[in-house]
Amino acid sequence: MKQWLRAQGVWWLAWLALTGAGAVWLARAELTQLQQAFETDVRIAHRLMSQQMVQYDAVLATLALLEPGAGAEHPEQRLPSVYPSILRVQRRERDASWPDGAQAGALAAAEARSRSQRRAELAAVDLARGRYQLVIGATPFSYALEIDLAGSVPWRDWPMDPKRSPVALRLQRDGQQLQIQPGQPAAGGWRFELAKALASPSQPFELVAVREVGWRELPWRRIVLWSAAVALLLAGLWAAQRQRVARRRAEELLRLGQVARLNALGELSAGLAHELNQPLTAVLANAQAARRLLDDDPPDLATARDAMGQAVEQARRAAGVVGRLRRVIERPEAAGEVRPLVLQELVRSAMHLLAPEFEKRAVAAQFDAAAQAPVRVQADAVALEQIVHNLLMNALQALERVPAAERRLAVAVGRNGEEGVLTVTDNGGGISPEALPRLFEPFFSTREGGLGLGLSLSETLASGMGGSLSAANVAPRGARFTLLLPLVAAPTPERAA
Repeated sequence: MKQWLRAQGVWWLAWLALTGAGAVWLARAELTQLQQAFETDVRIAHRLMSQQMVQYDAVLATLALLEPGAGAEHPEQRLPSVYPSILRVQRRERDASWPDGAQAGALAAAEARSRSQRRAELAAVDLARGRYQLVIGATPFSYALEIDLAGSVPWRDWPMDPKRSPVALRLQRDGQQLQIQPGQPAAGGWRFELAKALASPSQPFELVAVREVGWRELPWRRIVLWSAAVALLLAGLWAAQRQRVARRRAEELLRLGQVARLNALGELSAGLAHELNQPLTAVLANAQAARRLLDDDPPDLATARDAMGQAVEQARRAAGVVGRLRRVIERPEAAGEVRPLVLQELVRSAMHLLAPEFEKRAVAAQFDAAAQAPVRVQADAVALEQIVHNLLMNALQALERVPAAERRLAVAVGRNGEEGVLTVTDNGGGISPEALPRLFEPFFSTREGGLGLGLSLSETLASGMGGSLSAANVAPRGARFTLLLPLVAAPTPERAA
């Protein structure tokens, strides 16, 4: 059960990791796209506003070049009708004062700077009202334009909808600012900001743009689709892995079944040979004695002698058949290779093969392979696999008579002196006192329909590897089977040297 939960946890972690990585990648791509669109719109807005400012410079430069006579009309007064954003035009003649008394000082200072810098200069700036004055000093006339900054925005070519755009735009200078569009602020999330001075030295207003991206703007639909695609992919891989594991388990069970059948046949042949050799030998001895007695009788007993001869031949033939059967069906463990094995790994492999049987019977085996150091024993891998398989299957069959909620099966591995110890304990019905002494006898079974060869064969296999197999009842109920196998000998100092 723990292994199943651990395996499921690995798949869930893989799904979460891939989904998270994909979500981050999609979110970053969306944020990059939004930032690029934001910067493109702001650059267009910056260029349009800069063109407006440069246009005002050009208007002032043109007025300075006209040089009308002193008594001529004032053609510059027609500019507001051509440029609605120009609210008023003022002209100062040589040796005269600026007509606007309230702003005369600011206009005069701006004119002085203009003559020094040889360009138009800002005079009074009131960004709260969206207005400012632009002055150029020239001879014989200097000019000042009062400009509506809010009306200077070329909305016809504007790249954004000022009412619906999420981008907030403002013009600012010396702590004053004019909001061009409010934008749509978002709580939390990400913030893009771009500040750039307008491309007019005479009107160095700074265009500041802010774009706030909320969590709602992330590509949740694509993230959900990606999550579903990853889930489908991992589900396919999980199903393929389960099929592969099931196929391997079936192959291993088939191999163990074939080995078990061969071992059972070997045990059966050994039992048959043991059971038949004695009567066949008796038949042979009696037949030979009868023939000798009949040979001494004077009556003509040729027919009897022939019959006894045939009985002798048939008995010999039966013994030969049994002998050939035993030689042909050899036990695999007789030729098995005994080598160092880690007992925990063999138990884990057997439990993996029997995982469907555990699930079918709702039994969660208690076995912690990492609880102690590996126990290395000298054994034949195939024989040891079959012993563990038989012990686990016997325990599962014993638990069938116990309510599902009460079923317990514990597997433990340890050391006892120079022997490795494997115990399989169940809380089934236990072993009756009458059956306990005969438990490892061939053809003795406490289960209806059983052949009685599994435990006998397991005990024979354990003995062939220099170990032993025993059984005992445990309190309050159940049985415990104990397998002892020789540990791998530690290297001697001479051998280690």
